[in-house]
Amino acid sequence: MQTIRKTSKPRQKNHTPAWIVTFADLATLLLTFFILLLSFAEMDIEKYRAMANSMSDAFGSANVLSDDIGGSPITLVESDTVSLPEPTDSQAREREPEFIDERAPDTATTVVSGGVIDLASRMIGELENEVASGALSVDYDKNKVVIRFSEEATFRSGEASIKPEMIPIIERVVGVLAGCTGDVLVSGYTDDRPISSSRYRSNWDLSAARAVSVVHELVMSQQVPAERVVAAGRAETNALAPNDTPENRALNRRVEIAIRDPECGESISTGDLPVEIRP
Repeated sequence: MQTIRKTSKPRQKNHTPAWIVTFADLATLLLTFFILLLSFAEMDIEKYRAMANSMSDAFGSANVLSDDIGGSPITLVESDTVSLPEPTDSQAREREPEFIDERAPDTATTVVSGGVIDLASRMIGELENEVASGALSVDYDKNKVVIRFSEEATFRSGEASIKPEMIPIIERVVGVLAGCTGDVLVSGYTDDRPISSSRYRSNWDLSAARAVSVVHELVMSQQVPAERVVAAGRAETNALAPNDTPENRALNRRVEIAIRDPECGESISTGDLPVEIRP
């Protein structure tokens, strides 16, 4: 008996669908078409420059775009450097930030009244020798003149009586003040060492007594009205220098005559003058 065997057909291998070839051809043709369009297209240089400027501002680029932009668009994209046009003067002023250096010194001048300058000039001219010897000094700021007498030249240690040789000098001060207006404040100062005296309880008493002695000499001749003058004892306050050496303590022991807002007759100044005041 003959056995009948079933023969199976060999399996066919997987093949690419026929439509994929057509699709690939179509995609290739489309890509070629758009490449041709791009190669024939002309680039708008102004629009490109505007776009480059915007991108540069956004990313903080400092490069400059040259006016000569040639080659194909691919060359522009592949370029390592994108330059920007130089800004105009108006654009530079708008973009340039303003900086204020707060550490810069204040160089503004201070306006000093003509009366202050006039009185200070008269006092220095009248007391030139005493200023040169260091017995007193004449200073001023924008609204007052200050005549500063040293203790060594004016008073004996621990006393409030003016030395006889200082009386003629104060009389010359009175002669200048008689021709000028302005409130007069006489202030006495000491150093920080406590006083040991049966007459004065403290430096406050001593400084006030010395100020009163100077006021007495100012108003005694009646050339300076008494209502213009005030005496004040300041003790060790408002020191000119630290009380750490004998020289500084001697500098702090003083009497000051301050004339505020003076106006002098036949003034040598016709108006306010700008003068630089240094601390």
